[in-house]
Amino acid sequence: MATFISVPLKKSSEVDLVKPLSKFVTSTYPASEDQGEYLRAVEELNKLRKSALGRPLDKHESSLEILLRYYDQLCAVEPKFPFSENQLCLTFTWKDAFDKGSLFGGSVKLALASLGYEKTCVLFNVAALASQIASEQNLDNDEGLKTSAKYYQLASGAFGHIKDTVLSALNREPTMDISPETVGTLSLIMLAQAQEVFFLKATSDKMKDAVIAKLANQAADFYGDAFKQCQYKDNLPKYFYFQEVLPVLAAKHCIMQANAELHQSVLAKQKKRFGEEIARLQHAAELVKTVASRYDEYVSVKDLTDKINRSLTAAKKDNDFIYHDRVPEVKDLEQIGKAALVKPTAITPPLSQKFSDLFEKMVPMAVQQSMSIYSQRKAETVNRLVGTMREATNLCNGVLASLNLPAALEDLSGDSIPQSIAEKARNVVQHGGLQSIEQLIKDLPELLTRNREILDESLKMLDNEETTDNELRTKFSQRWSRTPSGDLYKPLRSEGANFRNILDKAVQADQVVRDRYNTHCDMIALLCKPENELNAAIPSANPTKTLQGSEVVNVLRSLLAQLEEVKKERETIEGEIKSVTFDMSTTFLTALAQDGAINEEQLSLGQLDQLYGSYNQRVQASLRTQEELLGKVQTSHQEFSSLKQSNADSNQREEVLKKLASAHDSYMEISNNLREGTKFYNDLTEILLKFQNKCSDIVFARKTERDELLKDLQQSIAREPSAPAFNVPAYQSTPAAPSGPAAPAPGPTPAPRTVFPVQPQQPESKPQPPARPPPPSVIPQAASTTPASSQPAAAPTNNPPPMAPQAQGPPYPTYQGYPGYYQMPMGYNPYAYGQYNMPNMPYMPYQTPGQGGYPGTAPAGQPYPGYPQQPPQQQPYYPQQ
Repeated sequence: MATFISVPLKKSSEVDLVKPLSKFVTSTYPASEDQGEYLRAVEELNKLRKSALGRPLDKHESSLEILLRYYDQLCAVEPKFPFSENQLCLTFTWKDAFDKGSLFGGSVKLALASLGYEKTCVLFNVAALASQIASEQNLDNDEGLKTSAKYYQLASGAFGHIKDTVLSALNREPTMDISPETVGTLSLIMLAQAQEVFFLKATSDKMKDAVIAKLANQAADFYGDAFKQCQYKDNLPKYFYFQEVLPVLAAKHCIMQANAELHQSVLAKQKKRFGEEIARLQHAAELVKTVASRYDEYVSVKDLTDKINRSLTAAKKDNDFIYHDRVPEVKDLEQIGKAALVKPTAITPPLSQKFSDLFEKMVPMAVQQSMSIYSQRKAETVNRLVGTMREATNLCNGVLASLNLPAALEDLSGDSIPQSIAEKARNVVQHGGLQSIEQLIKDLPELLTRNREILDESLKMLDNEETTDNELRTKFSQRWSRTPSGDLYKPLRSEGANFRNILDKAVQADQVVRDRYNTHCDMIALLCKPENELNAAIPSANPTKTLQGSEVVNVLRSLLAQLEEVKKERETIEGEIKSVTFDMSTTFLTALAQDGAINEEQLSLGQLDQLYGSYNQRVQASLRTQEELLGKVQTSHQEFSSLKQSNADSNQREEVLKKLASAHDSYMEISNNLREGTKFYNDLTEILLKFQNKCSDIVFARKTERDELLKDLQQSIAREPSAPAFNVPAYQSTPAAPSGPAAPAPGPTPAPRTVFPVQPQQPESKPQPPARPPPPSVIPQAASTTPASSQPAAAPTNNPPPMAPQAQGPPYPTYQGYPGYYQMPMGYNPYAYGQYNMPNMPYMPYQTPGQGGYPGTAPAGQPYPGYPQQPPQQQPYYPQQ
């Protein structure tokens, strides 16, 4: 009787996990011990998949342990890598477990770029292998019974988990084997078998009949539910459904009910209810008789039948001779209770007892994303503080330059170069002078062009693939079921538009720098000249040595010294601000563990305020100090100017000195801006290369998916009829023979080609037509041995003449486009390819007139590149990313 149902395993195609995962690791994590450890973990993950799915598995617990470890690792790695169609795209291909395929089309399979799909299929194999291991157990001992019940409940829980999660994991229609209806039915079957094992255990332990009856009745109830699922819904594939599942479920339902009645009859006998005992035994006998007559080839009930019959014979004999108790109807019997001792095992990773996460040190993607946003917030805070201080310093320099300070205090002799101007000239020369700036300006257009070309090439790849996808979607209509490329590429196109906007803003910034350079170019060139030429270029003026020791000069020098201290203090603050570090990963991990989600904004803003609040106060204090000092400088300078002897020469000299001081400040600012611009373009090049690699990756994955889908479509088309069926034209049919003794015997109807429906054959009276028919002009032999003259002499005038006396041509139906017969070339193949070359496709469907061809395999894809990161933070002058 112990016939148990097991489920076949799904088969998967090989997938290279090493290349894409390694590229993600190397592009995301800097070269360190962690990176090396992650790369080794990727290799181990690939080996684990091959062990779990790349070879046949024995029906043993060790094989199940490998599958469980792989499933647990998938669950652990899912939040740590950005698995999706438009990021880290890995396409997993699985065949339908129940579909055996066809001669021409192969088995049904589905390829999806979804880790959830991989998890679902692996969990299906966990359940299938658990059912196989449970079915292989020896149920004659306690250990085998316990193991069998354990794995049936695991299988039931796994199938039930798939039922609840498959649609959300796939976001599309799954194959039949993992559809919610199928796995829901399989879960019921496994649960029923687990309950039956507990019934067998109770029977083996000789427990009370009341308990055994309840266990058996519950098992019968489970089998009945599973039977209804199979009977009223097309849940399971037909070969599995009709040949194995349904008869076994029906038989088991009856058997468990019969066992429940048998043990309940013992309880009735103990209570002196002899009529009830006989009624229950009779019902049990009817149930096993039904099983023996209908399902004998699936389940043997001989022992149970003999046991029931013996008990029934003895009960009837005792009742007839001794008790004479009335035998009630079955419908009047008291319902037997139920006791469910089984439940589906909850699927809560880790399922394996030996599981250890290969990527234990890697933080989840949610934390990585929060860290990335936090880094952006931190960079914005640093840039804001630093930018505020630099802006204040530039303002200070501009005010002093407009007042010709400190050069006016140093130029009391009127004929020598002021010390501050001389230092500024030496500083410009040390930084490379005009040649350095001109070279930086010359390099900018080349860097810009390089970035534009990378961006254009990246978007062009997306455009080409999207065009191909749209063409195939138009061609195949609803059969082209994958996600439209236009929808999939929206994030990439948005990212590309952002990069283009950044480049446009950078071009505007470049132009501003060029304009500023053109404004101060002449004075910068003057600062680059030797000291004697510089001194000659500065006009002389009357000396003002009388002001050398005056109080106003001393006040101005003191105020200028205080401003220099403020500038130095800002440099110190800037260095401290840039050196602040804090690892937010622990904070984010704690929040994720406690709440299941991360409130990044609240956590980040709180931490940044704590880190930079004091620096913000120092910056504001520095701005207030500068404002006070500049006010005093302007007041003192007015007094100083009134004491100086004012004439045309001195005014001209002072104007030149102002321009030289302003040229120096502009040179330093332009030089810094150009270096920032060069760094910006070089950093952007790396980011755009990663963006290009990202586009190349997804286009390559889409091409691979497209090829697989094309292949599947060709196979599905090959399984369809090679041409539509239609009736043979009436004029090619044998005319109806008149009734009567003079009617000739009808001849055989010629056999049509397989593309037409087969007509019933009459008894042959002549040889079959040749395989290669003659041209239409040849008149075939008569359709009957009876001469044509034996036909009736006349026919009604209102009917067309019969076709039999005319030359019928070959015995094949005329098909539009062919002159009466199929002109087949030598070596004719009804599954000819046509003009397309399909790799790995030995057969293709016959192409009817008007049916378009199917495109060939797409060209080879792009190599796997890396994955982009967040753009590095730039100085505030250039556009931020």
